[in-house]
Amino acid sequence: MIIVISQGATEEAVQKLIADVQDLGLDVQGISGVGARILGLVGDTSAVDIDALNANDAVEKVTRVQEPFKKANRKFHPENSVYDVKGIKIGDKQKLVVMAGPCSVESEEQIVGIAQDIKKAGATFLRGGAFKPRTSPYSFQGLHNDGLKLLDIAKKETGLPIVTELMDIAHIEIFEKFDVDVIQVGARNMQNFELLKELGRINRPILLKRGLANTLEELLMSAEYIMAGGNEQVILCERGIRTFEPYTRNTLDISAVPALKKLSHLPIVIDPSHAAGINWMVEPLAKSAIVAGADGLMIEVHNNPKKALSDGAQSITPAEFAGTMERLRKVAAVEDRTI
Repeated sequence: MIIVISQGATEEAVQKLIADVQDLGLDVQGISGVGARILGLVGDTSAVDIDALNANDAVEKVTRVQEPFKKANRKFHPENSVYDVKGIKIGDKQKLVVMAGPCSVESEEQIVGIAQDIKKAGATFLRGGAFKPRTSPYSFQGLHNDGLKLLDIAKKETGLPIVTELMDIAHIEIFEKFDVDVIQVGARNMQNFELLKELGRINRPILLKRGLANTLEELLMSAEYIMAGGNEQVILCERGIRTFEPYTRNTLDISAVPALKKLSHLPIVIDPSHAAGINWMVEPLAKSAIVAGADGLMIEVHNNPKKALSDGAQSITPAEFAGTMERLRKVAAVEDRTI
């Protein structure tokens, strides 16, 4: 439920209104937008008397939010959310962020070399997997804690903030120890609700990937789990969904970008690498993401894709990444944006 405060309302009247609402067992979140002040009510609002609220002199309008997600809802938070990560803004309307790096961290030489190359090309974050969820138990599962150490070395060498995937609640402490800047929740864990609850208790941005067969509402409800716990720094990621088409690894749902922008205030990142699973498709899909209004891109880059321990087929080389970035800048410029 949303309460729009009357412009002439005194602060005393607003605080009295907030106290009355809290007495009903509801949480109240204040939002100051352009020319408007809004109170968002979270909890069971079935007992709220809307007529009584509308009769209050401090209230201009009361609206029920029909969607089950509240904190992630744009009605609840009209302005776009923007998060500052080591001086880099995620969700900034003007400038896109680019997260790039290998699917898996394999060695110090590999991750540091790639980090240096992608930074030179204009990437703003280093992504790399230390813990890897794989379909086959016989596939490379990542270097685990050693992978986090190597990411930390690359971060110190280049200054690039790091993004890496968390798979287990038990690993949160080690992620905080190595100061992982953005914690990724993979597609397979999108509805691991116990994990999402724990991530709601930490003060760190969470990159939440859409599941292979999940709706946009289900994605936003997963974001709601994190936000309801107190951590409102959630970044949504569209990484392709499973459809009947076998040509690509997944199907990039580019319509998810404007749809999520309409429904939610949270930033949205597109992962064209996992979406197609084919390296030559990364650039055209990334271009479409920019035009659709995405806030950032996540691109897999490997120094030797043919010998990559995971997902080599969808990875591009550092030289290819540099060329792609140049062309993406031209597309961004058409949209009055920068990379």
